[in-house]
Amino acid sequence: MKPRISMITLGVEDLQRSVDFYEKGLGLPKMPTESANVAFFTLNGTWLGLYPRHLLAEDATVPDNGSGFKGVTLAHNLASKEEVDTQIQQAVEVGAKLVKPAEDTFWGGYSGYFADPDGHLWEIAWNPHAWVGPEDK
Repeated sequence: MKPRISMITLGVEDLQRSVDFYEKGLGLPKMPTESANVAFFTLNGTWLGLYPRHLLAEDATVPDNGSGFKGVTLAHNLASKEEVDTQIQQAVEVGAKLVKPAEDTFWGGYSGYFADPDGHLWEIAWNPHAWVGPEDK
């Protein structure tokens, strides 16, 4: 397997609400698509997909039930503590739930968490030791 993730697809309850959150709220660039049942956003090196949760579960042949922490978070790294605070505040203003306010971490960085409208956890972080991911364009 080559060392990359091509796409992350989130199962969502209300596709339009999630599209609005990511496109209008967070400002991610939405790609045109011919299907009303899916949305794609281009990121720097990967895609983010949104797909109705029950259809994603059906595609993976797993049950669409259960709740709680699924053992997965998405992370977005920024260049400063101030950028972390700004990004978390922006997400909350457009409908995210603040899960953990940003604070200094045990590893020397700074991070906080929000949940998108479907409860998917995003860590917003500053790492003073290394840049994580592709360089900003």
